[in-house]
Amino acid sequence: MDMPLTPLPASAPPTTAVTVGEGRLTIEDVLRVARGDATVRLSTAPGFARRIRSGANFLERLLADDGTVYGVNTGYGDSCTVGVPPELVAELPLHLTRYHGCGLGAHLDDEATLAVLTCRLNSLAQGYSGVRWELLEQLAALIDQRVLPFIPAEGSVGASGDLTPLSYVAAALIGERDVRHAGIRRTAAEALVLIGRPPLRLAPKEGLAIMNGTAVMTGLACLAWQRAEQLTRLCCRLTSLASIALRGNRGHFDPRLFAAKPHAGQNEAAAWIFGDIHAGEAEQIRLQDRYSIRCAPHVIGVARDALGWMRRDIENELNSANDNPLIDGDAELVLHGGHFYGGHIAFAMDALKTAIANLADLMDRQLALLVDSKYNHGLPQNLSGSRGARAAINHGFKAVQIGASAWTAEALKLTMPASVFSRSTECHNQDKVSMGTIAARDCLRVLELTEQVAAALTLATVQGVTLRQRLDDAAAAELTPPVSRFMRSVGEHSPFLDEDRPLEAELRALTALIRAGHWPLYPSEEPQADV
Repeated sequence: MDMPLTPLPASAPPTTAVTVGEGRLTIEDVLRVARGDATVRLSTAPGFARRIRSGANFLERLLADDGTVYGVNTGYGDSCTVGVPPELVAELPLHLTRYHGCGLGAHLDDEATLAVLTCRLNSLAQGYSGVRWELLEQLAALIDQRVLPFIPAEGSVGASGDLTPLSYVAAALIGERDVRHAGIRRTAAEALVLIGRPPLRLAPKEGLAIMNGTAVMTGLACLAWQRAEQLTRLCCRLTSLASIALRGNRGHFDPRLFAAKPHAGQNEAAAWIFGDIHAGEAEQIRLQDRYSIRCAPHVIGVARDALGWMRRDIENELNSANDNPLIDGDAELVLHGGHFYGGHIAFAMDALKTAIANLADLMDRQLALLVDSKYNHGLPQNLSGSRGARAAINHGFKAVQIGASAWTAEALKLTMPASVFSRSTECHNQDKVSMGTIAARDCLRVLELTEQVAAALTLATVQGVTLRQRLDDAAAAELTPPVSRFMRSVGEHSPFLDEDRPLEAELRALTALIRAGHWPLYPSEEPQADV
């Protein structure tokens, strides 16, 4: 006989909360919840609760008056012409959640799952989905208690929203399928008992409201945006180190030069690099450095500038009602449309993965310069730190450069835009779809590969600068305080490479630090070198 379940002791919740229902959420709000730094709470403003209840009450009255509403008392998609008998209307949302339980692929991790749940809650909280207050409370409870549905990453075409992956969210709310809770895989029904909440019984529109939206692609886009923003900063710091190691020309990043071409992100990147490099009078090896050094701000600047409009579109989607139909309880309107279409997220993610792959390519080229004694201006071949007779058997970063080239090639291969591969589905009802979730997943994979390239270049540039200091004692005085601090921090995770050793563990550790944004690069309090 199974033992009865008893509620688990409450774990210490985050000390801050993101309030849903009081204005717009930002990407950073979603990330605070996703990374466990904040919980969510529903706004206590009377107008918010009234707006939510207004939509649900209007829908209830409409059904009582024999009104027809898509997906409430009709079939779904191409079956919208099929009327559902009144006695079966209550069962319809349950069938929607169940027949969409066919996702495949890897399951979203905890961070991504929490981002998805937060995005869905905020969309429903716009007050146009016709859901009850009880549904918002149940969804908020899943987030706060970290009851995380196993959401398969594959199976969405991005319109009619993220139907299949979001069906796993709906299932968790009603106590079906499996979830992760307190570090254990258990049934959703068991988890709801443990957190002291009964399974939700879906009202007629609520299955569709949960599933018919863009929360999966939007949650993944929030994560991608933040990681991309961090990578652009790191690329600037690594370009600074590469330039120092190669005895490059600081003048390539002079603000007076960039004032003549006023792309904001490009100027920002150049200023950061310029400030990193000491304003000494050391003789330069070349009048003009190779493009991967000289033009780095132009490559990084594209991504920096694109992040602005991407934030705009991601946050607009995050703060939108994106299911169908919309219910305006105050005006007593049912608005049938296509707000589940994820075109803006698809385009942003297709563009972002291209911008990030260009960073991978840039860093791969910088690494190739550093390890090649034909181009690295006197540094040892492969950046080997071994000296004397033992130098003959040590190979330094030779294999790391090969690995970085492989990761870069894969990142570049994945830049094919997903949005142009629309497929007609569901009896040609969904005949033009966004592919937004595939674009977001591709983007995250490109980010992962590029972070690996960045980890390799981080180790190589620190090694290169250290070797340059050995060759030229004056170079030690040419490091600005931010660069010195960065090098010391990297050295704590990966010491100087003299004798060959396996670097996998160090590369994995650096990649994890990069993904987590371990180095807060270029905050305003960092001292910058004088122009």
